[in-house]
Amino acid sequence: MKKNTILPYLLLLITIMSCGQKKEEKKELEDLTKYVSTLVGSKSDFRLSTGNTYPAVATPWGMNFWTPQTNNNGDGWAYMYQKDSINGIKQTHQPSPWINDYAAFALFPMVGEVKFNEKERQSKYSHDTETAKPHYYSVDLETYNTRAEVTPTTRGAVFQFTFPQSGESSVLVDAYHKGSYVKIIPEENKIVGYCKNNSGGVPDNFANYFVIVFNKPFKTQGTWNGKDATSSKEVKADRTAGYVTFDTKDGEVITAKVASSFISIDQAEITLKREIGEKSFTTVKEEAQYAWNKEFNKLMVKGGTQRSMENFYTSMYRTLLFPRKFYEYDANNKLVHYSPYNGQVEDGYMFTDNGFWDTFRAVFPFFTVMYPELNSHIMAGLVNTYNESGWLPEWASPGHRDCMIGSNSAAIIADSYLKGIRGYDIETLYAAIIKNTKNHGPLGSVGRMGVDYYNDLGYIPYDVGIHENTARTLEYAYADFTIMELAKALNRPQEEIDLFRKRADNYKNVFDPSTNFMRAKMKDGSWQTPFIPEAWGGAFTEGSSWHYTWSVFHDPEGLADLMGGREAFAAKLDSVFSTPSIANHDYYGFEIHEITEMKVADEKYGTGQYAHGNQPIQHGIYLYDYVGQPWKAQKWTRKVLKDLYSPTPDGLCGDEDNGQTSAWYVFSALGMYPVAPGTGEYAIGSPEFEEATMSLENGNTFKVIANNNNEKNVYIQSAKLNGKDFNKTFITHDQIMAGGELVFEMGDQPNKNWGTAEDSAPYSMSREK
Repeated sequence: MKKNTILPYLLLLITIMSCGQKKEEKKELEDLTKYVSTLVGSKSDFRLSTGNTYPAVATPWGMNFWTPQTNNNGDGWAYMYQKDSINGIKQTHQPSPWINDYAAFALFPMVGEVKFNEKERQSKYSHDTETAKPHYYSVDLETYNTRAEVTPTTRGAVFQFTFPQSGESSVLVDAYHKGSYVKIIPEENKIVGYCKNNSGGVPDNFANYFVIVFNKPFKTQGTWNGKDATSSKEVKADRTAGYVTFDTKDGEVITAKVASSFISIDQAEITLKREIGEKSFTTVKEEAQYAWNKEFNKLMVKGGTQRSMENFYTSMYRTLLFPRKFYEYDANNKLVHYSPYNGQVEDGYMFTDNGFWDTFRAVFPFFTVMYPELNSHIMAGLVNTYNESGWLPEWASPGHRDCMIGSNSAAIIADSYLKGIRGYDIETLYAAIIKNTKNHGPLGSVGRMGVDYYNDLGYIPYDVGIHENTARTLEYAYADFTIMELAKALNRPQEEIDLFRKRADNYKNVFDPSTNFMRAKMKDGSWQTPFIPEAWGGAFTEGSSWHYTWSVFHDPEGLADLMGGREAFAAKLDSVFSTPSIANHDYYGFEIHEITEMKVADEKYGTGQYAHGNQPIQHGIYLYDYVGQPWKAQKWTRKVLKDLYSPTPDGLCGDEDNGQTSAWYVFSALGMYPVAPGTGEYAIGSPEFEEATMSLENGNTFKVIANNNNEKNVYIQSAKLNGKDFNKTFITHDQIMAGGELVFEMGDQPNKNWGTAEDSAPYSMSREK
């Protein structure tokens, strides 16, 4: 492994003023951005996802991202690595191509005739002249002999356009469709405007207001109303654009400073002055790079290959993108936000662009370890969401979106509170959780669809018109476990605790002992027939019974009892990896990309029915810890880390999904994984690095050391925690937060005596007396 270099430009005692924050001293940091590939997963399309990502130029959890655009405005696949032309660098808020974007506008330099249509204006480019980092993007636009560069702040950016000698060098501002406005103010070298494009989940008054200030007076300017271009300085239409032209010398750089706001143009002006002001492009770039390195340096790994270093910090980058900060600071530095729920400007935190169905599994548990203060702010934002909309968000972008299933906000909230994170109104959040357990919301993803059947029968029947019924039953049962644990911590009445304890057992109602699978059940109590375990959809969500049978996060031992004991459970889990990746897609009418990705992984790496490219079974490998065969968890975690992740444009085995698939990598590379948020435990796998150092917010440091570790020595021979023998296949949140060292001795053969005792296993609800 190459030794990390120290950032040459970072000096001690240099201070930076962040909006709404105190001055802080900059420390010397190792440059870990060099390991990050923002292009990972961008060689995707509708039929096959290798991540379904785009190269986001951003700060951690930034309100806005920026990305090059290769496809038309409004296309969910805005940047596709396999395309050879770029037509803009756009501000984006897209969390997923399936959710699509909102509040997008783009800047694009040209030479010669100003062209407005994306296909007409696009320029050829080469990946050889493209640089894509978290804090910086540049590309040579061959058609125009021009270079475009961008570097971000939390709510803005600075662009540089390097032009050839020309009297017709121009910059286009495309404000997109679905309602937009552009005004050019030549005397201030400025363009202002707004864009209203969205994909749903917004009030009628939704808009993104932008301000763009150039460093040079305009030669000419004009606007476009979607049909005709004129010399008018102001335009409002369904689709608008504005442009400004310059006389440029060869190699002359035109700078554009940009900020935006969901509140007003005036607020965008305030943000521009505060976040950018008189700073140069270089200064903003250095600050953005520092922002990323500040986070990366909190989790230092060493003793891995170059590829594993790249995978790790690329995964950490993606884990720290979402949810985005959807709040701003007004002229008095007061924290405010535009509410995507009621359309008003409200006080306090707001976060968005997140699907909890994905991220409750590992992203939010990661925040509880490394970022408890951020986690507290997110919880405060959930309080505001509930107060402003009447519901907790399950998929927000920026407001409620009708996507996915479950009641997974309960797990996120309970996990936060049970780990001691405070600073928000837990009573309001608990009331919101309880409301979910009693009501079907205005959208399928809000509240609980099928709640009456679930509460009355203990499951949601297959034949009552509610799709993905068995998956909902399983996810509600786990949510009810987390509610039970939270109710205990809040000293709720015992009958309330007992109610959710009973419902946490509802997974048993959809387990068929004759097949050893979770299975759809009819309203009369009979099983749905014919039963096809490899049938995707129908009773399940983006998976089959092969995947959802293991969705008993809170009680693997109880599931093992249903299957006939620990040995039977382990044998069934073995069969996931050994059964060919056949799939029935009759429910969809075509082979969805998640099925294709499972088959591709099986064909290349022999992973069978294990579909790591989607979330339902990503915890499955770690279930071996619960039944006395942890060496299999060690084997499979290292295989997945090695085979199913690569820091390349085609490097992921399915949708990355708001950081979840990346957070799986980060946790697993550390040698642990949060199988059941709400239990305060992390199941042990096999660490990928010789040493990992976690610098915690409370000032403590926790290290994971793996002696004699390499690609062959994946098996734990023995372990010590703070110098004492350690035989558990889990570590607790409290043990990590207290600081210390977990030291593993690794070998190339499994030690079938380590961690195999029943009391070595992680938490299962059925073990509680």
